[in-house]
Amino acid sequence: IYKIDMEILKNKTVLIADDDVDIITQVTIQLKSFGMNVIAVESQKEAEAIMETTKPDIAIFDLMMENLDSGFILSYKMKKKYPDVPVIIVTAVTADTGMMFGIDTTEEKNWIKADLYLEKGLRPEQLQMEMTRLLTR
Repeated sequence: IYKIDMEILKNKTVLIADDDVDIITQVTIQLKSFGMNVIAVESQKEAEAIMETTKPDIAIFDLMMENLDSGFILSYKMKKKYPDVPVIIVTAVTADTGMMFGIDTTEEKNWIKADLYLEKGLRPEQLQMEMTRLLTR
């Protein structure tokens, strides 16, 4: 087991897009406690506007916002413009609909450009660990 350097997240900029204000508030507090700079928006459209002028160090996108696949669209656009920015898609879609998504097969990786796919309701230390892992690979 290797020790993860939690200092990695300090002063990194994260773009978070989620149409649930409560989730944004919760996650923003967590991310700021890690020492991160947070840009939080409530729609795919706002996230796309931010991406035009700002390159975050990492991004967290909700899957379903104004479109059922907003997170996939944002992930695709982020990777096209900034291929090196890690993207995490978070969703409650499995809890809400019973549908499962993954990025395990080559086919899924080809159309889902995210680096990581997580269910909502993450523990802060899990999010911190996953983000640190993505930023150090």
